[in-house]
Amino acid sequence: MAIRYPMAVGLSKGHPVTKNVTAPKHGRRRGRLTKHSKFVRDMIREVCGFAPYERRAMELLKVSKDKRALKFIKKRNRSCRPRVQLYTCVNVLEN
Repeated sequence: MAIRYPMAVGLSKGHPVTKNVTAPKHGRRRGRLTKHSKFVRDMIREVCGFAPYERRAMELLKVSKDKRALKFIKKRNRSCRPRVQLYTCVNVLEN
């Protein structure tokens, strides 16, 4: 990197300035799991249990049909996170 001079031409043209250091925006933490939301999700899962399609996916996982379970969840869930859903089912079966 060249030394900055107050010149009008070149790679590092213009007045030498120092960049402002800003705090990260609040929107950057969007989607991160908080302690409270984790508690609420766990409580609801404990009270309500699993949806019927989740129970079927867990049955498929028990008989080692991982790919079929993923395809089944993709079809039923219609969201961008079927693999996350599959991992939650796997974690429940392991514990």
